[in-house]
Amino acid sequence: MHVLVVEDEKKTANFIAKGLKEQGFVVDVVNNGDEGYHLATTEPFDAIILDIMLPGRDGLSIVRNLRERHNHVPVILLTARSELNERVEGLNLGADDYLTKPFYIEELTARLHSLIRRSAGESSNLLRAGDLRVDLVTREIKRGDREITLSPREFSLLEYLMRSPGRVLTRTQICEHVWNYHFDPDTNVVGVYIQRLRAKIDADEEVKLIETVRGVGYRIKEPKS
Repeated sequence: MHVLVVEDEKKTANFIAKGLKEQGFVVDVVNNGDEGYHLATTEPFDAIILDIMLPGRDGLSIVRNLRERHNHVPVILLTARSELNERVEGLNLGADDYLTKPFYIEELTARLHSLIRRSAGESSNLLRAGDLRVDLVTREIKRGDREITLSPREFSLLEYLMRSPGRVLTRTQICEHVWNYHFDPDTNVVGVYIQRLRAKIDADEEVKLIETVRGVGYRIKEPKS
């Protein structure tokens, strides 16, 4: 999913971005609060990782202003161990969680998955479509009893499709959410990855789950019961 990281310490920002990208997240990184707030209010993100102490607009004012605008994107605050008052204030302003530095990237990704599921109204780590099951935490994929191995980008594409079963997603939407760039009509990257998914998900299966809607895009089709 698409995550915004607002962190002025470049070493920390690079550590977070590298770790999240390895887990299949699409990540935007900015190093000051003003640019972070601008992106948060003009671009759709699934979650924001927000340092409290920032040049320009500080993290707490960003949370306050987002909630005043009724923007309920999940926010994880990053704080120093001595910033207890700021953590409490941030949670009272509407932040969803916090992590104290230093932290393990595994804990951050687990908290991100939990917040995104909660925001989407999901109560489980599992995404399902027919007999296809995807565990968002362990990243295990099964079609019936058959285990499936996907690359990080293939996993991100499948997750994006499965979060909206039955909904047709355009190539533009897929490019922006999975590859984090605007769709180029001359590229066939989406089609190539859809074919890779089909070869692993639908091959030798009587029921085909990945459907092309000609001229529009792709969707995960819920099998008829």
